[in-house]
Amino acid sequence: MGDTAVEGLLRELAPQVLGVLVRRYEQFDTCEDAVQEALLDASVQWPEQGLPDSPRAWLITVASRRVIDHMRSEHARRRREESAAVSAPADESVAPAPGEERPGDQDDTLTLLFLCCHPALSQPSQLALTLRAVGGLTTAQIASAFLVPEATMAQRISRAKQRIKATGAPFGMPPGPERADRLRVVLHVLYLIFNEGYTATSGPELLRMDLTAEAIRLTRAVHRLLPGDGEVAGLLALMLLTEARRPARTGPDGRLIPLAEQDRGLWDRRLIEEGVELVTKALSSTALGPYQVQAAIAAVHDEAATDEETDWPQILALYDVLSGMDANPVVELNRAIAVAMVHGPRAGLDRLERLAADERMSRHHRLAAVRAHLLEMAGDTAGAVAGYHEAARLTTSLPEQRYLEDRATRLS
Repeated sequence: MGDTAVEGLLRELAPQVLGVLVRRYEQFDTCEDAVQEALLDASVQWPEQGLPDSPRAWLITVASRRVIDHMRSEHARRRREESAAVSAPADESVAPAPGEERPGDQDDTLTLLFLCCHPALSQPSQLALTLRAVGGLTTAQIASAFLVPEATMAQRISRAKQRIKATGAPFGMPPGPERADRLRVVLHVLYLIFNEGYTATSGPELLRMDLTAEAIRLTRAVHRLLPGDGEVAGLLALMLLTEARRPARTGPDGRLIPLAEQDRGLWDRRLIEEGVELVTKALSSTALGPYQVQAAIAAVHDEAATDEETDWPQILALYDVLSGMDANPVVELNRAIAVAMVHGPRAGLDRLERLAADERMSRHHRLAAVRAHLLEMAGDTAGAVAGYHEAARLTTSLPEQRYLEDRATRLS
């Protein structure tokens, strides 16, 4: 089995193994460290020696030994926990017979996601801990993704684990109303991971395919566990419909290509079909939610054979619905674009004036970029050039900066 295949298998198994250990030993930080060590051992041994009969059981056994060794070395005040750990059943060290179900065979991925997205953690900590504990990424990989030193990311993850320990949060699904609230946090974290991968907020690369792939993989896992949840299906559909355009989003030199200019023949039709099927089913069978509406908007874009054939009135109607559910500045910015495409650039610019008073958007490069684009559509070349220069100055993404400067140069 090749290194790439092993890496994929380990990422899939990581949350399952960690879930078993946390449920058994109740020490998240110790269990997470033990799982990371077991994953490292497997990444070295399995490509050379071949897969064990039960890779999951192998990882649980190795990681459990690490936890027990750690607990045995603890001070006397931890002896009670040590005894419980040593006497814990070790039946998962043997692969279950075909058709036989072991108590530890349940998939704890969703429970683990809920724990990593605990409301006591900051959003950056939720992101980092999710990628580490559920995604199986190393601290170095996560640090690289978010352009911070590895030591900084290690401290962030360590503080997050300590914070979870301090809350005394049990390993299990939150009760009733809290579960619905926490699921919204889980989906938002996965949404943020995908967005950071699809349009990196800073650095030399526009795309981080490792992050988009990880976000889709984790969202697929949640969808398998909650197949009847419309918003989970909506988020997965949104990711797939957006990811489908990735092959056409950059040129050979890595330069950004806007949606209107993309070669739609390069779009991934398989992902589009899957995304459309998901959102269509969700819209017809579950309560309407923001991710479903966003996925429906993405589907309208993806199903247009050319940019000119885009059904902008339908997109505007969907943004009107979305605005009623979640009237945040980003939604209103995209809604202004749809207004401009339906009612003309001046109508869109009027909408932008209202956003300019919102301090969350007043210094954001996307507001300046959209204003420049609408000014260009309206024939105000000088205003558009100034707007593109302003947007280029505000962004920290080098590909976006190059694109915006190119637009300004083309008009000058």
